[in-house]
Amino acid sequence: MKLSPMTAGIDDTGGGASASMISDVEAARFLQHAQMTSRPEDIAAVQKLGFEGWLDAEFARPRGQTGVEWLTAEGHDKVTPEGEYFWPQFGDWMAWNQMLTGEDQMRKRAAFALSQFFVVSLDPIDGFWPPYMIAAYWDLLCKHTFGNFRDLLERVSLNAAMGLYLNTKGNLKEDEATGRRPDENYAREIMQLFTIGLYELNEDGTLKRDENGEPIETYTQDDITNLARVFTGYDYNQKNVKRRDVEWLDYPVPSVDFALDPMVIDVEEHSFLEVNFLGKHIPAGTHPARKFPYVHDVLFNHPNVGPFFGRQMIQRLVKSNPSPDYVARVTAAFNDNGEGVRGDLKAVWKAVLLDPEARTVSGDGMDGKLREPVLRFAQWARTVGVEAEEGTVYCFNTSRSDNALGQSPLRSPSVFNYFRPGYVPPQTEMARADATMPEFQLHNETSTAGYINFLHWTIRWGAPQMRPTYAPLLPIAHDTEVLVDWLNLHLAAGQLSDQTCAVIGTALASKGVTEDSSDDEKKDLLASACLLVMASPEYLIQK
Repeated sequence: MKLSPMTAGIDDTGGGASASMISDVEAARFLQHAQMTSRPEDIAAVQKLGFEGWLDAEFARPRGQTGVEWLTAEGHDKVTPEGEYFWPQFGDWMAWNQMLTGEDQMRKRAAFALSQFFVVSLDPIDGFWPPYMIAAYWDLLCKHTFGNFRDLLERVSLNAAMGLYLNTKGNLKEDEATGRRPDENYAREIMQLFTIGLYELNEDGTLKRDENGEPIETYTQDDITNLARVFTGYDYNQKNVKRRDVEWLDYPVPSVDFALDPMVIDVEEHSFLEVNFLGKHIPAGTHPARKFPYVHDVLFNHPNVGPFFGRQMIQRLVKSNPSPDYVARVTAAFNDNGEGVRGDLKAVWKAVLLDPEARTVSGDGMDGKLREPVLRFAQWARTVGVEAEEGTVYCFNTSRSDNALGQSPLRSPSVFNYFRPGYVPPQTEMARADATMPEFQLHNETSTAGYINFLHWTIRWGAPQMRPTYAPLLPIAHDTEVLVDWLNLHLAAGQLSDQTCAVIGTALASKGVTEDSSDDEKKDLLASACLLVMASPEYLIQK
């Protein structure tokens, strides 16, 4: 079967194609940017509603089960002799359950992108109830995914997990007697990573330069030192926390509420020194109730935020090396959603996903992006169907690169994400073109072998709480030509060449599976088919 060209039916306004003109391939490609899957029902919805209409429907779709709700439903709020209230692995189970299940896919896909910008990782979270800490953070991102950047930014600053991760929890004011100074970690990262970046930017994301041609720094060490005073005196909200005495423990166990509620201020531990940062002045003695929102307003309204945030969202959803014009169009949407509102994330997602550069394939060798391992696996599971033998579907920490994916949701190895947005693979054509390709920072000899080995077992037999059903594919398993075409569309959005399809088809036909073969024989073939597709460079580089 010949798949339709990727560019048919697209007009030059981006996303303006008539719904009746959207081909299967175009719909599949759009969906693989906007969410995890392009199942037959997803493609039909895009063709019925059009690209923008489909986005509007997703924005209006109710949220599914939250991470916190899932943990509680699974009984992970129980105090057990094994000390499970200290165990972090339930956080991995929660994160994978969110990635693998639920129909609010676009919200979760966008939230995953946000989790790589506003990074909190489960890795260093310790103490009581780490899974609830990371689940509450994930739920915060999901709640505000279609809201406003300004609201999200302040709530991120007050989140308990962020407070623990970047040291605002328990951050104390200065003490001249001991020489203590406020911790500067969050003050630095909210500027460097969460809002304005290191250097002043033009609206198209390119660097502004001084008269000597050098980049212009956005902030100084003095700005960090002053801003750090604002983030003092905050700690967990203990108001709703109940402590339970357990006879076999010599300490009380708190309820999970401290992990769920925003941090609160203890004014006795807050610095009331004056604050001077980014050219703004806050007088000494200003109450934190006024100071805290003011600094978030200043950061939110900085001209760097639109291009700094927008470029990274393009990288996370569509392509690794967007043109300055593409970045400028997304920046314009961030700055004004068309109704005078700055920071409207729905406008940002539309600008990212409906742009002409997103909806067409240029043919440039630098186009597209390396699919992230987490998204490959989530796509496969949601596309072929998975189930749990009992209970609900989830997976374990897949961070290891030698025998797993080399990436796991909400397990970034540092606040700088799994990879840096400006990463350029050395000694490659990409380096010679000075093209950023962040995901390649995860790609090496070990991760390549680990990924293949992980897939080889898992896509056939699954994991302890996840078994593949292959329900959509069992009826066509015996017809290798139809099967390969189906996988090409629904996994690769039509990117596999005729030659690659022929090689895969020949390999599958050699297995001799017929319509009368057993389901186990068909699943063996289907797992092999998925492995061959998901290991092919034409699949791995998403255009």
